[in-house]
Amino acid sequence: MTALDTDLIRRLPKAVLHDHLDGGLRPATLVELAAEIGHALPATDPAELAAWYYDAANSGDLVRYIATFEHTIAVMGTREGLLRVAEEYVLDLAADGVVYGEVRYAPELLVHRGLTLAEVVGTVQEGLAAGMAKAAAAGTPVRVGTLLCAMRMTDRSREVAGLAVAHRDAGVVGFDIAGAEDGFPPADHLAAFEYLRRENMPFTIHAGEAHGLASIHQAVQVCGALRIGHGVRLTEDIVDGKLGRLAGWIRDRRIALEVCPTSNLQTGAADSIAGHPITLLRDLGFRVTLNTDNRLVSATTMTREMELLVTEAGWTAEDLREVTVNALKSAFLPFDERNAIIRDVALPGYKTVLGAGR
Repeated sequence: MTALDTDLIRRLPKAVLHDHLDGGLRPATLVELAAEIGHALPATDPAELAAWYYDAANSGDLVRYIATFEHTIAVMGTREGLLRVAEEYVLDLAADGVVYGEVRYAPELLVHRGLTLAEVVGTVQEGLAAGMAKAAAAGTPVRVGTLLCAMRMTDRSREVAGLAVAHRDAGVVGFDIAGAEDGFPPADHLAAFEYLRRENMPFTIHAGEAHGLASIHQAVQVCGALRIGHGVRLTEDIVDGKLGRLAGWIRDRRIALEVCPTSNLQTGAADSIAGHPITLLRDLGFRVTLNTDNRLVSATTMTREMELLVTEAGWTAEDLREVTVNALKSAFLPFDERNAIIRDVALPGYKTVLGAGR
């Protein structure tokens, strides 16, 4: 059996569906951009700042976790800041072995320095394109699609949904709502989801992280989500391995769960990696995907998330391949393009890396 050490896991092809642009900045970049605009940070040494982020996010509370984003959002309000953050985002994915990624962010949070919503989207796409070109030139190609988020605490979801549809041929592949979950149900944004369905635009919804089954039910049965962001509290509808009606519906219809283990520990949605719901959900046949959520805030990468599951939850190479294929099957891409990445990139890549490890 191939030993799944850090180097081998890093070389495995990966796919990430749930990753926030404003939660994944390089610490050094955050320090430099903050200095350029005169924004005060909790620390100006990159290593100390990274440690501050991780410690501040380990509160066990989603609202306090989200509060750490004020600094990253502050430096992403300029064209120069957005271009740099987006380009580096892609290069960091490529270095982590990611072959397909979907990155999400809320345009409405990034207009505080004068950019319009459309300018924010266009600038991010420009930065992502530059990163993809550099990654390809370096021999580590990665494809990145964008999800536009509306904040569930505000009333701009229909506007942002329109923005997503307007940019669907320019790299935007889907839509989401983000922010504090408890007290801000998905159905509050039903008009946006109905519009997206009419426009044949896919969307996912954060649900089942800080709130339970009611949030997941609304996301799926009322709003029509094709994927669920996190969804780990779906286990509340599973007793002794027997699935309730909602859990059975989600499993049987292959609605993907975008699970983020380290982030879930930080927000109190899970207690440990060894006992994380992702393993139970995988064992019960749900379409589980593995994700980072916020690489800066959680001090993580896809390599680290995989390694934690291997070392602490007993996952195998086959388990890692399964969640990678699951993510590609559920990507917001046309069917033939998803299949091509699975057939021509992911599966051959696994075979090459694991064969080399024997």
